[in-house]
Amino acid sequence: MTLIEELKWRGMLQDIIPGTEDQLNKEMTTAYIGFDPTADSLHIGSLVPILLLVHLQKRGHKPIALIGGATGMIGDPSGKSEERNLLSEDQLEVNIGGIRKQLEKHLDFNPALKNSAELVNNYDWFGKIGFIEFLRDAGKHITVNYMMAKDSVKKRIEGDTGISYTEFAYQLMQGYDFYWLYKNKGCKLQMGGSDQWGNITTGTEFIRRKAGGEAFAFTCPLITKADGGKFGKTEKGNIWLDEEKTSPYQFYQFWLNASDEDAGKWIKIFTFLSPEEIAMLLEQHHKNPAGRLLQKSLAKEVTLFIHGEEQYQKAVETTEKLFAGQNAPVETLSAEDLENMEGVIKFEYPIQKIQEGIDIVSFLAETGTFPSKGEARKMIQNGGVSINRSKIDSIAKKMNTDDLLHDQYILIQKGRKNYYLVRTH
Repeated sequence: MTLIEELKWRGMLQDIIPGTEDQLNKEMTTAYIGFDPTADSLHIGSLVPILLLVHLQKRGHKPIALIGGATGMIGDPSGKSEERNLLSEDQLEVNIGGIRKQLEKHLDFNPALKNSAELVNNYDWFGKIGFIEFLRDAGKHITVNYMMAKDSVKKRIEGDTGISYTEFAYQLMQGYDFYWLYKNKGCKLQMGGSDQWGNITTGTEFIRRKAGGEAFAFTCPLITKADGGKFGKTEKGNIWLDEEKTSPYQFYQFWLNASDEDAGKWIKIFTFLSPEEIAMLLEQHHKNPAGRLLQKSLAKEVTLFIHGEEQYQKAVETTEKLFAGQNAPVETLSAEDLENMEGVIKFEYPIQKIQEGIDIVSFLAETGTFPSKGEARKMIQNGGVSINRSKIDSIAKKMNTDDLLHDQYILIQKGRKNYYLVRTH
């Protein structure tokens, strides 16, 4: 399979400019994707762009990751209903540093390679361009009619909030990025999410009108969930690539809990497994869906890619101790096991209250396991609370020192997946 054929098979191709596949088959091609530095870490919504760059480099092409230091100060209206807050230069520097560190884990930046990856920041050129110069050099090449026809602009103009000139100019800036990379880096291809198609094609038009050149582009579909929920979001918020923001255990659990339908799509998109390997996994999963082989393989491959072997093994170990061993006596968990469990929310709690015999409802509310006594009471009555793997069936229960593991800990389970560890002091 060619690169484009593989991306089609993986479900990673939506729109493409005619001639793009011929260009990639003809010669080593320099291609770029932009990353928005709105935080000091990327989240799993950025995984597809990262994977596109990795696929590109594996096929012998040269990837450029552009961090939008300048455009990050403006804000992209694509897919957004209102203006976002602008970032300060200091915060942008912090964010760019965090993103650079993450990208360097997955792309080969070895300068000895002919197709070594490059990292660029568009503030490096936009910071030197004056307003009048930009209007003369860039603005006159793209008409307002052309810019107004883009969906991202039309939706905002027709909406309640409208669009500021700042955000309206965003597509002109992104178009100029492509032109600058074309002129200075020989970059002929831009990739991105399907919501970026309007901005991307502005860049190819810019290159045609201003440089008389030919440029190419393709986009990938935006990832969705079968149940209509937003991909990459949980009750606790974004799933981040930074292990300080989302622990490897929580990261692993996100993929492990995918539905069969989602896992069937995501195994192609988010892993480098071959068509033969994936066909075999799908067949085995179909024979025994309860074994969740598909989800386990997906969670393994993505966790290895982002966090490495050691963190993957720890995530599996924690999962087995919390879930697979639920029928085993809780005493099989050592104090060290309890202390080192990843992704388990931990609370400190006065041992004196346990010794005095606090009621279970107050205990659950005071530790923060539940936001209120009412919610704690309701969950107990519905059979959704376990203490040290024993289901609590009465709101009359009093906590006492017999509930302490290793004279210090209490393991709380809320619902099927949420665990909390109380450490007394």
